[in-house]
Amino acid sequence: MTRSLQSAGVLAFRTRDGSLEVMLVHPGGPYWKNKDNGAWSIPKGEFDESETPLEAARREFEEETGRAVVAGEFVALTPRRLRSGKIVHAFAVEDDFEVAGLHSNHFTMQWPPGSGQQKSFPEVDRYAWFSLDEAMRKINVGQQPFLAELSALVAAAR
Repeated sequence: MTRSLQSAGVLAFRTRDGSLEVMLVHPGGPYWKNKDNGAWSIPKGEFDESETPLEAARREFEEETGRAVVAGEFVALTPRRLRSGKIVHAFAVEDDFEVAGLHSNHFTMQWPPGSGQQKSFPEVDRYAWFSLDEAMRKINVGQQPFLAELSALVAAAR
């Protein structure tokens, strides 16, 4: 099975007490369990030619949060190429919601490796709103430019 070289996701943001906040997700599964700074991401996933990047971003957001994006206008950010070669398409949208009660789909993998046992893990195990400064530390380095671009867009709109 060939893996997609493209992913799409939603960068939800809000303003609280005059400060910009973004919602990030922490990947589930045993590999990411004890990783924090640099491990968080926008909710995103792979797609192929059967979907547009925005359709995929909306689908992935719902799969990884259990919630559809219901507010705001989607703003396409500049696609970024990760070190892996994958291109990530991100769409910023202003949407204020609580992260309590969000839940993701699950995936199955052999765990522990070589055991022959299949275990199920949530694709996302944590959700949080972060200030822009904190989000820059938490998010995968390849996605940091999305935060910078969003910050510039929000500042220009003020």
